[in-house]
Amino acid sequence: MSRIGKQTIQIPSGVTVVVQHGIVKVQGPKGSLERVINPLVTVSVGDGTVNVDVQKKEEKNERSLWGTFGAHIKNMIEGVSHGFTKGLEVNGVGYKVAMQGTDIKLDVGFSHPVIYKMPVEVQASVEKNAITLVSANKELLGATAAEIRSIRKPEPYKGKGIKYTEEQIRRKAGKTAKSAGA
Repeated sequence: MSRIGKQTIQIPSGVTVVVQHGIVKVQGPKGSLERVINPLVTVSVGDGTVNVDVQKKEEKNERSLWGTFGAHIKNMIEGVSHGFTKGLEVNGVGYKVAMQGTDIKLDVGFSHPVIYKMPVEVQASVEKNAITLVSANKELLGATAAEIRSIRKPEPYKGKGIKYTEEQIRRKAGKTAKSAGA
């Protein structure tokens, strides 16, 4: 049995969940999301709850899909009701970040500024060297944050680069000076 898949998902007030033609649609105050359901998984919407089930619970592939789609639907409901937030920090001497319309302009040590075009579903805000991303879609939010981080990953010697706010950079010792007697 899938521990995550067998849990019933509560639908908060102001959120509607509809399953039609193999697609689950979730609407709420923060937006609307939809996802195609795998044919091995059945999703049923009851009075204020969503249940996810599979036909063959002993099959490993179906059990994994059971938990996966349960987590996806739970994240969709959480996203349209509260939303998700991800933070990034830009560290380094001369490294700057600024908004340019809806896009992000990054000066991170290259010979040219890098302009990252934000997806429509993700809103960004910049304050000093911190970038805050907000979206109802958790999957898209994480992918966007990872793409921005990959522009200049943090390096282990000085810690320069773009990192997640909760990320800890493991620092390495640099070269040591030779002893004076040699």
